[in-house]
Amino acid sequence: MKQLRIGVLLGLFAAAGVLSWGAARLWDAFGTLPSVPVAAPIVLAVIAVVLFATALSLRARLRAQRERRPGAKGVDPLLAARAVVFGQASALVAALVAGMYGGVAVFLLADGIDVPAHRDQAIAAGASVLAAAGVIAAALFLERVCKLPEDDDENHGAGAARA
Repeated sequence: MKQLRIGVLLGLFAAAGVLSWGAARLWDAFGTLPSVPVAAPIVLAVIAVVLFATALSLRARLRAQRERRPGAKGVDPLLAARAVVFGQASALVAALVAGMYGGVAVFLLADGIDVPAHRDQAIAAGASVLAAAGVIAAALFLERVCKLPEDDDENHGAGAARA
């Protein structure tokens, strides 16, 4: 399984941001821009918490297994692989969502935040970008926790276990 690359996430963020900014300009020229849902940052924050809690749980179980503690529950490799895939998918979607709301926030800030509705929308969009960054950070942490010791770059893939 390949590791998530920061460059890919930044590229998705930038592309979604530019497209979203352009779409917001176009949409505003022809009518009223749709509002940023208030639930967006909340849902993203919940996903970040779930990813972080999963990473902490797996890290504790892996540490107990590595130290051969009596009664330690092992980690099923398939469970770890599924957790990593969930984290990677969440990070990719979060990068797109962050770019989308980031583009809308830039449009709203450039258009002027003297209008109370624009200010509220810019705050909600900014909170969504921050929550999406939390999802990405939690997903990268989960991926790091589940990384096999044989997957170090020093081995250059020789003898690495594959999920």
